[in-house]
Amino acid sequence: MLGAHSNTRGRDAMSTTRALKVGSPGTERSTASSGRWLRTLRRNKYLYLLALPGICYFLIFKYVPMWGVLIAFQNYSPYQGFLHSDWIGLQHFARFFANDDFFKLFRNTLGINALSLLLFFPLPILLSILLNELKNVLFKKTVQTIVYLPHFFSWVIIVGITFLLLSHSEGVVNKMLQAGGFVQIDFLTNPDYFWLLLTLQTIWKDAGWGTIIFLAAIAGIDPQLYEAAKMDGASRFRQIWHITLPSIRNVIVILLILRIGHIMDVGFEQVFLMMNGAVSDVADVFDTYVYRVGVKQGQFSYSTAIGLFKSLVGLILVIGANKFAKKMGEEGVY
Repeated sequence: MLGAHSNTRGRDAMSTTRALKVGSPGTERSTASSGRWLRTLRRNKYLYLLALPGICYFLIFKYVPMWGVLIAFQNYSPYQGFLHSDWIGLQHFARFFANDDFFKLFRNTLGINALSLLLFFPLPILLSILLNELKNVLFKKTVQTIVYLPHFFSWVIIVGITFLLLSHSEGVVNKMLQAGGFVQIDFLTNPDYFWLLLTLQTIWKDAGWGTIIFLAAIAGIDPQLYEAAKMDGASRFRQIWHITLPSIRNVIVILLILRIGHIMDVGFEQVFLMMNGAVSDVADVFDTYVYRVGVKQGQFSYSTAIGLFKSLVGLILVIGANKFAKKMGEEGVY
């Protein structure tokens, strides 16, 4: 019996040793996964290091502040702090939707962005195609530099140039009209011109800069497609219509979806600088309202509720536009 007991203990010890050597399948998979992750990290360490500043930027300035949206549901007071302010639920949202200015703000914000989407969005596509068709490299680079340059001007400079050109009394355009015997035009104080002026400023500032992505997409098109089209006798316009545009269609769709997601965002600085009493009825947008009510009057919870409303609308529009794009056979954003 003692020998049998000894043999049993020996077998148990061998089984335990074998189990420790082999390990469970879950442990093996976890170890293998960790090993692959470490090898990938070691192999691409410089790429991760290059991406680290961008990751830190989004973590610090985009994700961490997202917790601040909770004050939209509080009667936030800087003296009581975030943890001790009273929770009031959806009162700020109800107050905002019941405000007499809500529909005016919504109309102006949507109208300015819709006009920008209609007039501004196609121009970088057209401009990038025209630049791609230029054969003289020096002339092409010169044109690119000229159209890129306004992007680096601040809105203060651009609005200042607008005032110098279109001011009623001292503007260059009105001086020329007066010299020619024509009636001067109130460009800056006529509400009918305000949305169009904002769109034209945006076009002049950012249309050239917007060509960068489309030019990169065009550069990735296989040149053999153009060569085959030339052999078939296709004109330049036919090559653009049947090769260039279909090849960059996915990029156009993705950028369009992202642009639709910003339909509730109007550049505060541009509108604020162009705004005056004569055009306030068509110039007051969500961003200027938040500045006037939220920042100047210290209603931080109320202004945060307005910002959260804008973000939710943008999120819904992006999801809806992405689903529609997928139904139409496009790749979409995700």
